[in-house]
Formats: sequence, C-alpha cells, structure tokens
Amino acid sequence: MKFLNCILMLIFVIFYDALEFSVRGSRPLVVDLGGSVLLPCSVDSLVSVEKVKVEWRKTDSEIVVHLYHDGDIRPEAQHEDYRDRAHFFTDDIKHGNFSLLLTNVRQEDKGVYRCKVYSEQGAEKTLVEIKDVEYLIVSGSDQSLSVYVGEDVTLNCSVDSHIPSEHIEEVSWKKRVQDEHITVLLYQNNEVYPDASDERYRDRVEFFSDEIHRGNFSLRLKRVRPEDKGLYMCHVFAGRFSDNTTVILGSSGLSGLHIVVLILCISACGSALLLCSLICRSNNTGRRLLLHVHLYFCPNILILLAFVLWGTTEASLNEMISCGVVCVLRPLRLLWVTPYINDFPGVIKKNIESSHADLYFPAVLGTMYSALLAEHFRGVNTVSMMVICALLVLVCLLFIIQLAKRFEKLLSGFGRLCKQMYEKVGKRVAACGFFVLPSIELSVLLYPFVGYWTVFFAVALPVLACLSLLCRCCKNAREAQQYFSLYLDKAVWTLMSALSGILVWVYIAVLRNEKKEYVGLVCMGGFLQVLWMLIFSEIPVNYSKRWIRSIMFQFGAVGLILVFSVALMVEVILVAVNGERLMGDLRIGVFPFESLFTIPLLILPIFTHRTPVNTTSHQGSQNSVEADAFPTTKSTGLDQNQTGESHEMETLRKDAENSVAIEEIT
Repeated sequence: MKFLNCILMLIFVIFYDALEFSVRGSRPLVVDLGGSVLLPCSVDSLVSVEKVKVEWRKTDSEIVVHLYHDGDIRPEAQHEDYRDRAHFFTDDIKHGNFSLLLTNVRQEDKGVYRCKVYSEQGAEKTLVEIKDVEYLIVSGSDQSLSVYVGEDVTLNCSVDSHIPSEHIEEVSWKKRVQDEHITVLLYQNNEVYPDASDERYRDRVEFFSDEIHRGNFSLRLKRVRPEDKGLYMCHVFAGRFSDNTTVILGSSGLSGLHIVVLILCISACGSALLLCSLICRSNNTGRRLLLHVHLYFCPNILILLAFVLWGTTEASLNEMISCGVVCVLRPLRLLWVTPYINDFPGVIKKNIESSHADLYFPAVLGTMYSALLAEHFRGVNTVSMMVICALLVLVCLLFIIQLAKRFEKLLSGFGRLCKQMYEKVGKRVAACGFFVLPSIELSVLLYPFVGYWTVFFAVALPVLACLSLLCRCCKNAREAQQYFSLYLDKAVWTLMSALSGILVWVYIAVLRNEKKEYVGLVCMGGFLQVLWMLIFSEIPVNYSKRWIRSIMFQFGAVGLILVFSVALMVEVILVAVNGERLMGDLRIGVFPFESLFTIPLLILPIFTHRTPVNTTSHQGSQNSVEADAFPTTKSTGLDQNQTGESHEMETLRKDAENSVAIEEIT
C-alpha cells in the first residue's frame, strides 16, 4: 500500500510540473523619444491560445495598454493613450510570444509595465521597465518674422533634452545662401566662437548668455540689413542625437529711416530744380548770388544726409564715406564751371579763377582711402599698416600744403625764413606726392584684396613714377613755352589718358574675383584717376564759351542730384519690398556720373581756345565789354606784358631775399 502511494505521488508531481508555466520578461530598457521599443513577454511552456488571457497594464495608473482574450486581440479595450501605438505580434502568439511593440514613444511612457498571463493552470506575470526616455527636441518660431531694416530681432531656438545643456556639444546657427550654408554663430563645448561667423554677421550676432543653461539658444541679430532676409537654421548636436529648427526672416516694408531717406532725396531734387529755375529767371545780381549759394550747398547737404542715414544700416563704411565726400566737395567743381562768375565779389571771383584740382584731389583721395583702410583694418598686419598710414600722412600733407597756398599772404607775418622753408618743403612734398600718388593709389586700393602687393610695388611703382615725372615735365615745358602749348597739352592729355586707362585695367584684372566690391572699387578707382588727370588741366572757368559752362553747370548742379536721388530712392524701395538691393553698391551709380561730369573739365582746355588777346586800346575796350558778358575772358595784351614784367621783377627780388636769408642763417 505504501508503495502504491509513492507511485501516485510521483505521477502527481510529474503532471503538476507539466501543467505549470512561467512568464519571462527583460531587464530595464532605455528608449529614444519618438522611437519604438519591444516589451518582452513570453510563456516557457505550450498553452492553449484559445483559453489564455494576456493583459498588459502600466502599474502606476493600472490603465490597459493592450489585451488578448479568447483567441482574439481586443484593441477596443486599450486606453486612448496607447491606441494605435501598442501592438501584439499576431503570428507569434501561437508560440507563446505575447511581447508588445510600443511605437512613437513619448516621455510619459516611462514607467513599469506588467504582462499577466491567465490560463487553466493559473496566472503568471512579469514586469518590464522603461527606465528612461532619451530625447532631444529643438523648437523655434512657427511663423515668419518681419522686421524693419536697422532694428534688432531675436531668432528663437529652444532645446529640450534629457541631456543637460552643459553637455550639449554644438549649437550652430546657419543661413542658406543660394546653394550653401554660411555660419552665423557657433556654440561649441560650452564656448561661443564669434570668429567663426561669416564676415557679414560679425559683431552683429550674439546668444543670450544668461539663458543658455536653460536650453535657450536664441540668436539676437542686431542692425538688420536687407541681405539678412532669408531662411535660418538652428542645428543642435548632443551625443548621438541631433535636431534642428528653422526660422524665416522677412521684411516689413518701409521703416521710419527709409521714409526719412526718401523725403531727403525728394527734397534734394525739388530744391535743385527750384533754385536752378529761379537763378535762370533772376536779373538781380544780389538775389542771384544768394540763390547760387543755396544751390551749391542745399541739395548737396540734403543728399549727403540721405547717404549718411542710408549708410548707417544698409551700406558699408567705405561706400557711405566715398559717396558722401563727393557731395561735400561737389560745390568746388560747380564753381569752376559757373556761368555767373561775375555775380561773386572780387576776392571770391579771383580765388575761383585761380583755383585748381591740386586741392580737390588730395582731399578726395585721403578721405576715401582712410575709409577703405578702416573697413579692412583687421586684415592688415603691423608693418603694412605703418606703410599705409605713412602714405596717408603724405596725402594729408599734400592737402595742407595746397590749402596753405590759398592763404600764402598770411605766411608773410612769420618772416622770410619761415616762408622760404615753407616753399622748399612744400615743393618737395608736393613733387613727391605727385610723382607717386598714382602708384600709391593703386597699391592702397588693391592691398586688402591681393597678397602680392610687394611685387606690384617693386615693378609698377618705378614705371608709374617715371610716367608721372614725364607728364610733369611736359606740363612745366608747356608753361615755359607757350608757343608749343597746344601740342604739349594734347600730348600730356593723351599720355595721362593712356596711363589712367592702364590703371583702371589693372583694377579690373585684380579685383574681378572680389564679387562683393568688385564693380564699386573699380568705379571709385576710375574716378580718382580722372581727378588725377585734372591736376594737369586748367579749369574751364578760364575759357569764354559760356554756353558750354552753362550746360556743365546745370548737369552738375541739377543732373547729378537727380541721378543720385533717383538711384538712392530705387535702392530704398527695393530693399523695403524685396529685401534686396538693385546695384548692391551705390558707388556703381555715383562715380561713373561724377566721372562724366569731370571728364569735360579735361577736354575743354585741350579743344577749346581762349578769347583772342588784342593790344590796341579799342580792342582792349572791346575785351572789357566782352569780359562783362563772358567773365572768364583774359585781360589785354598790354596788361599781360606788364604782368610778365612784374613777375620777372618779383622773381629777381625773391632770389635776392633768399640769398640774404641764407647768408644770415650761415
């Protein structure tokens, strides 16, 4: 009997083990946000799938994640948070695999999940934990930003991640320009690298330093320019994660500054037309002189203010100063061609008749190249900076000396010795500056853009200096030999034209790879060459064809103002509407027309003859009458002879004084 009981107990144990089952799970899981995860749950013994019930729940809330019952999957039993996201493997259920695939994982999915299997033998369960959900979310602005030019704007970029902000490896702001992306600002390994920014954005972009630890990598863009319009991307890298967001920056039409610029341009056009019309109709000398003064200064001051306001937000420093300096100095050239010179008082009239381009040229040259040097200051090394500064000092000295010549009488109060020293130093500085200014001009203009400027100095400078010296000798010979003046004038004019043409060709050849400033710099260089040639020419005020001077005067006083105003207004309107400039550089529109106004000043002395000089008293009286009609007519031959004799006597007297002064010094 005992033996039978033992056999029955053994059979019971064997069958009990066969009926028992267990459920296997897995270790804790780490999941990527938005990814998919497998929650394992399988039975290690065969069970009848028709008589089994499998229930997946989240332990913290006991909500049903999924349910399998009586051989069917029951999606209607799912909680709405998991509907269409949690799935059984239908084909594997018959093999005892009740694992669950959870897709599009969310942060709130983190927690413990329970898989419980019910069968005829009983119920077993296993726990599966989603320990962490790793994520990196970069968000920005959903709408396009609109901002006026010149204002500041913030481009939003917020980082939400399980990774602390100090462990974020890189945040880069980039802008798409055509087919490439340029770097706006870079944050890497807890440091901001402003030098990595494209030159168009340097010193204009920054992060909010106090907000970085909160994951705020928004970008502040200061002094918005029209070319800033476009698509920006904030790209974040952290470990094996990366994400990005985009921001579209647009424009909001005309800003207050744009409206002011338009008003100034319209006022400049209106004042130029009105004043010119009043001058032509006025017969009162005093009133006409007052209108002249207003015409010389008012339109040019208005357009100068427009250029300055435009340059503070839209243009480069060199563009603003280059366009501004021609507006400031244009009245001097208008005085050279004014047909109403008799309206001016005697002293002013005399100074106008004796004026020359040797004062105008150094002023323009020094101002423009100072602006060019300041704009490209960072790319110039110390030695080159010293050389360029020395050249600019030479230009300034040349300007001061030419200015002092206008007030030479004031020097007489300082004694003969000071006057002699001034004359000697002034001649040498002026000669030195005149001989090398073309080469200096070309070298300074090209230096920020090319690296072989030493070769140019070594080869081109002596050649150009010799050509300049030859031209100067021709000019001196022309002054000494009036008989050959006509032929020498044409020879000098031809030589200077050829030299200027060669220099402009060099500008084009060297600067053609500089897409940004290529055309503007070439136009500026060509205008400076025209001014340099003007030093050899006499001002047309000494010539008697009043109708020619009248045309030139109206073109310079009204035509140039209209052209500049229209060009600037077109740029303003296109920037406000399209966010892009038409010319890209106003020097392209300014300097060709300035050259067109200046070139006749070179041609007239060559191809226009002076009023014939008569020696008789009757002819002298006739010349006096003509002088009233044509203020630039020369004096009679008798006056010229007397003037020549007086000049010779003055020269002998000065030589004697110089000898006495030298003896006193020694």
